[in-house]
Amino acid sequence: MKIIIGHLYPDLLNLYGDRGNIQCMMKRCEWRGIEAETIEYQLEDEIDFSRLDIVLLGGGSDREQMLVCEKLKTIRSDFKNYVEDNGVVIAICGGYQLLGNYYMTDSGNIEGLGLVDLHTEQGRDRLIQNIVIKSELFDTPIVGFENHGGRTFINKNKPLGKVLYGSGNNGETGYEGVIYKNVIGTYLHGPLLPKNPKLCDYLISRALERRYGEIVELEPLDDTQEMEANQYIVNRFAKRGN
Repeated sequence: MKIIIGHLYPDLLNLYGDRGNIQCMMKRCEWRGIEAETIEYQLEDEIDFSRLDIVLLGGGSDREQMLVCEKLKTIRSDFKNYVEDNGVVIAICGGYQLLGNYYMTDSGNIEGLGLVDLHTEQGRDRLIQNIVIKSELFDTPIVGFENHGGRTFINKNKPLGKVLYGSGNNGETGYEGVIYKNVIGTYLHGPLLPKNPKLCDYLISRALERRYGEIVELEPLDDTQEMEANQYIVNRFAKRGN
């Protein structure tokens, strides 16, 4: 078995160690004997979404987001077709905001890609802290770090999880992230996947199922250290409330 991961514009969208998410997916495939390849795309590169099984869209500043968005608009139709065909996407922070219809800032609107029905508005203060959420996808919490000035509203879409500690999408609804088909958008940095191996495996298994047309049971790995890191954050923040 093999998967191909497309890392979109890592030179512009790579805040808070987003590249570590690529390394995590690659290693967890390698440990299972699954062949994995990562293609890094720069702004001038053409993207053939038909080759890709997972797309990572990382976080960046407003300036970098605008540059990337202008480029992605030229291939929006292809990206939309990939999403609607159940292509796997993990979009983080700035990448999460780009999935939506627009990002309203003090200096004007940044038009989004419209891949998911959501929008973001600039807040007065940044939401900065560790965050713990409980997702219906897993029996253990998802943990990470959030640092965002945007307030995202996901309309009728399903959230990634309920906030146990932290602010989440907008500090008001009590929910974080979004799930649409095989797209996950989230504000969790850190990087996200090394501390949440079940989420990483979820992305890999969905990609394999789409490519090979059958349910794939991934070989279990020894995640003792990963789960210790996860539980440390859960115990320190969500359970103690510090």
